[in-house]
Amino acid sequence: MIKKVGLVVLTKLLLLSAICAHAQTPVLSDLPSTSQKHPDQALVILKKRHGQAVDNNDAVTAGICLKQMGQICYNQGHYAQALEFYLHADKVLSAVNDKSLLAQNYGEMGVLYYYNKQPAKSREMYNKALLIYNQTDNQKGKAEIFGNIGHLYEKSKQYDSAFYYQHLALDSYTRANYKQGAAKIYENLGSIYEDLTKYDSAYTSFNHSLQLYKEERNEIASIEVLNNLGDILRKTGKYAESITQSRKAMELARQTGNGYQLAACSKDLGKAYELMNRMDSAYYYAELSRKYSLEVYSKDGVNQTAFLQVLYDINKKSDEINRLNNIRKINRIITAAVVVVVLLLIVLAIVIFSRQRLKIKDQRALARQSEAEHHLMQLQLKNQQLEEESLKQQLDVKSRELSAHTLNLIKNNQLLEQLRSTLQAMVKEDKRDQKKQMQQIILQINESFNHEQHWKEFTTAFEQVHQQFFDNIKKHSNELTSADMRLIALLRINLDSADIATLLNISTDSLRVSRYRLRKKLNMPQGDNLTAFIQSL
Repeated sequence: MIKKVGLVVLTKLLLLSAICAHAQTPVLSDLPSTSQKHPDQALVILKKRHGQAVDNNDAVTAGICLKQMGQICYNQGHYAQALEFYLHADKVLSAVNDKSLLAQNYGEMGVLYYYNKQPAKSREMYNKALLIYNQTDNQKGKAEIFGNIGHLYEKSKQYDSAFYYQHLALDSYTRANYKQGAAKIYENLGSIYEDLTKYDSAYTSFNHSLQLYKEERNEIASIEVLNNLGDILRKTGKYAESITQSRKAMELARQTGNGYQLAACSKDLGKAYELMNRMDSAYYYAELSRKYSLEVYSKDGVNQTAFLQVLYDINKKSDEINRLNNIRKINRIITAAVVVVVLLLIVLAIVIFSRQRLKIKDQRALARQSEAEHHLMQLQLKNQQLEEESLKQQLDVKSRELSAHTLNLIKNNQLLEQLRSTLQAMVKEDKRDQKKQMQQIILQINESFNHEQHWKEFTTAFEQVHQQFFDNIKKHSNELTSADMRLIALLRINLDSADIATLLNISTDSLRVSRYRLRKKLNMPQGDNLTAFIQSL
């Protein structure tokens, strides 16, 4: 299979160079190589250029810098930050209506959405880019988007559509006489043929791609195609020829210092030697691949750390700049408001001074009226305070009534429980002349336990003290029964477990089960205190 990650990075770096040349903006000419080797430095440079562009009101340069920062973040795997830069770039470039840059930005956002596993959003971005490229008759732009759409269909195993769009891309690149792009499409076609196990067609496509890359002296892309040729030869049982291709790729990777490709080539050589049953060589190249991979991961780890630090610093500075800008805006608003107020005061003073004699009587009347209103407001305030004190006293009375009523319920149930226990003990003595009478008494006591009148009185008193409480608790669950509401009310007035069990005529073990079921109905997280939750409502 084609090494997609490396190809995407290469394609985007080439696109980055094209953008810089097209826009003729003051972006560094060696930025693509800098962004590949030192993404943190490239990000700092672009952030500085973006700030300069904003200060100079150069929206095009600002948009390009934002787009390039998004591309660097994408290459480093920071998709969320990359999307933020792309969206900002889209806003800036839309304002200046630069269609070419907008289309490029849409294309890069489409790739980002694809690798972020959002194919629908990816296709939406590709369609937007394709619409612009059709309007401007940009063959290279259309070819790139056709290739990306074909890749979407390939990954969804819709190979007929994938072939269709790849051939459209090849036709557009051919018209634009762009060999690099055509080589990439041949590579994509080879990948599709390989997926379909049509190895002869895949080999032909990869070989054609290799020839075009060699003509353009693109060594990095040639390495990947050589690896793909080696894969095809190995899958068709041509192990010696496969090893030859992999060694060529390995030598190019060594010359270019590409650790990732060295690891890939070593891995492919190990597979070929394993199939040839030359286990010593297979083991050697497998270990060599592991060594190169560790070096790549180690270097990537250091680079990622530095990149994250730069990204953090940039976000921190951006937040500080935004904060200072907001302060400036507020200060400007305050200054304008003060100026307006001063002017109004001056005008008011002039008006008052010019009409002072005519308004003396009115001012005195207004003063008397204000005094009367002030006195009336004081009376209203006193009345309000008296009403509040009265309500507090009523609430205290209701609270005492509720406490007394609850205590009476507890004592009544405790007495009934004692009587029932005594009578049950007498029944167990099995005295025939008393047994029937005692059973009737026990039945009456049981009926007294279940009597609803006490609970109705308790509920009425509870709602007067804790207004709207039951409505609030029902917002958390629609499954609460009358038994649940009784338990919640008793927890609200902070009774202990023994008293609650007595009031509800259940054991403490049954009470624990009821509390557990109530927690589930209220969807409370594990570990939260049920009593504290109910009392907080």
